[in-house]
Amino acid sequence: MSNLIDVLNAQNVKSELPTIEIGSTVRVHIKIKEGAKERIQVFEGTVIAKKHGGVNETFTVRRISYGVGVEKVFPVHSPNVVKVETVRRGKVRRAKLYYLRGRVGKSAKVKEKL
Repeated sequence: MSNLIDVLNAQNVKSELPTIEIGSTVRVHIKIKEGAKERIQVFEGTVIAKKHGGVNETFTVRRISYGVGVEKVFPVHSPNVVKVETVRRGKVRRAKLYYLRGRVGKSAKVKEKL
């Protein structure tokens, strides 16, 4: 049973992983199916968390949309995640940036790493 799980995990793991760092602003390209059509949607925001490892690895991206905070959790190895672009790198001292949820405006910004 364990060998079967290892084989399935090896098939679903992406060979080239995107470099995702906490505090970075990223642009995630997601494949969306609507009926018979397929399109790519872009979600841009700040990476506030990374969890798990291996096939189950996920990262959480947060953005403010029309004054409302929106968070999405993306599996790193999902076939629906086409690519992840890093827009800017953030300078942070935490592994999880959940404190950004309670902040609005300039206090919710992350300084850029030089």
